[in-house]
Amino acid sequence: MRGFHSTSTHLTARRRRLLAIALAVFSGGCAGKGVSGIEHPIATHPVSVANPAPASMAVQQTVTPAQVNPPQAPIELAPIEPVDFESLLQQGEESISLAPEVTTAGGPAGDDATGSSTSAQSESAQSESPQSVDHYVSLALAGHPSILAARNRVAAEANRIEQVSSLPDPTFSNMFWPIHDQSLQTAAGRVGNQMSLSQAIPWPEKLDAKAAVVRREVQIARAEVQQIEREVAESVRLAYYELWYANRSIEILQATQELVDQLTTVAETRYRAGGTQQDVLRAQLEADRLEDQLVRLRQQKQAAQADLAALVQQPAQLLPETEADLGISNVPGQLDELIARAESCNPKLAGLSWEIERDRQKQRLACLQQYPDLQVGLNWGLVNDNTNVLSPVANGHDQISFNVGTTLPIWRGKINAGVREAAQQTSSSVHRFDAQRNALYGELRRILSQADAFSQQREIYKDRMIPRVEDTLTLTIADYRGKRADFFTVIETYRELLMFETQLARIEASLAGTLARLHRAVGCP
Repeated sequence: MRGFHSTSTHLTARRRRLLAIALAVFSGGCAGKGVSGIEHPIATHPVSVANPAPASMAVQQTVTPAQVNPPQAPIELAPIEPVDFESLLQQGEESISLAPEVTTAGGPAGDDATGSSTSAQSESAQSESPQSVDHYVSLALAGHPSILAARNRVAAEANRIEQVSSLPDPTFSNMFWPIHDQSLQTAAGRVGNQMSLSQAIPWPEKLDAKAAVVRREVQIARAEVQQIEREVAESVRLAYYELWYANRSIEILQATQELVDQLTTVAETRYRAGGTQQDVLRAQLEADRLEDQLVRLRQQKQAAQADLAALVQQPAQLLPETEADLGISNVPGQLDELIARAESCNPKLAGLSWEIERDRQKQRLACLQQYPDLQVGLNWGLVNDNTNVLSPVANGHDQISFNVGTTLPIWRGKINAGVREAAQQTSSSVHRFDAQRNALYGELRRILSQADAFSQQREIYKDRMIPRVEDTLTLTIADYRGKRADFFTVIETYRELLMFETQLARIEASLAGTLARLHRAVGCP
C-alpha cells in the first residue's frame, strides 16, 4: 500500500489542476465583456455560519442584491478596463505553482487567519520538530509514573525471595535466680545461670516451596509491568494519531482556502463584468465556513497536543508534532504476524499462567505441612563450688547439654483443608486463564474485522471516490461555463470533495488506532 505522504502529494497536485481549470472556466464565461459602473457594491462583510449544513442536506438559496445591506448613497466607481482573462489565467497558474507546500507541522498557508488565540499560544508555547510515534512511545515507556511504580513493585517482590527462603531467627534465653539461697543445687555445685540457644529448622522442601511461590509472584508482577507498558503505548499512539488527524485536516482546509480565495476573486471579477452577485456572496460564505472549521480543528489539535505531552512527561511549553507518514503500509502482513504471536506475547495470559504456577507451588507447600519441623538447641549451666554449696563433692563443673525437638502435625483436618484450598485456587486460575484466552481471541477478531474494514474503505476513498468526485467537479465547472449549472452546484461538488478528503484522513487515523489496539491486545513489543 502507498503511504500517506504519496497520498498527500497526489491530492495536492490534483487540487492544483482543478484550481487551474476553475480559473480558466470562470474567466472564459465572460470574456470580452466590460462595464463602466456597478449598481450595487460588492459586500465585504463576513458572513458567519454557526452550523453549516452538509453537502447532502444543503438547500439552494437565492440572495438578492438588496440583502447585501447597500449603503444609503450610491458609490461612484472608476470605470473598469476590459479584463484580459488569458493573462489572469496565466497569473493564477503561476501563483499555484509557486505556492508553498502545507506541512503537517504547521504550514504557511492559512496561518495568518488563525486569529489572536493562535498567536497568543505561539508566544507561550513552542512546537518541537515533528517526531515519529515510536519516539513518543519510547519517551513514555522511559518515564511514565505508572510504569515506574509497577517496576518498583517487581523489585519489592524480588527482595522477598531471600526472606522466605531463610531460616527463622534463632532464640537465646538466660535463666538466673536472683535470690542466692534459692538457686538450683546440684552435685557439682550451685547453678547461678542457665543459658540456652535454639534454632527452628523447617522441613527442607518447605523453604524451597515458599521461595518458588515468591518467584512466581515476581513473574506476575513483571507481566503486570508489560501490561501497563502496552496500555501506555496504546494511549500514546491514539493521542498521536488524533494529533495527526487534526494536522491533516488543517492542511486540507488550508489548501482548500487557496481554492476558495481564488474562486472569490474570480467571482468578484465576473460580477464586475456583468455576472451575478450571488456567486460572490456564496464564495465569501464558503470562506467563512472554512475559517470556522479551522478554529475548531485548531482547538482539537491543542487538546491532542496536551494529551500527548502529558503522556510523555513533556513540559507544557513544548508542544509535540507529528510526522506526515503514519507508516501503516502492508496492513495484511502486519495483521498475520501479530495474530501468530498473540498467545505467546499477551501479558495478561502470561500473568495468569504464572498465577497457575504459583498456585501449584502453594498446593505443594500445603502438602508439605504434614511433615514436622525440627527444633535444635544448646544449653549451658554455670555452676560454682563456693562454701555455700550443699554437696560435699561439688567440683564447679559447668553443665552443657543439647536438645532436639519436633512439631507434631497431628491435626490432619487442618492440613487436608489447606491442601483442598490450594487445589481449588489452582483450578480457579486455570479457568481464569481459559476465559482470558477466549476473550483475547474475541477481541482480536473484532479488531481484525475493524482493521480490514478500514483498510478497504481507505482503498475505496483513495482510488475510487476521491478521483471520481474530482472528475465530477471538473465536469461541473464545464457545465457552469456552458450555463448548464450554477455556482451553487460548483460549491456543493467542491464541498463533497472536501468531505471525502477529510473522511479519508479520519479513516487513516482510525486504521492506525486500530493497529495500536491490536498491538496492545497481542502484547508483543
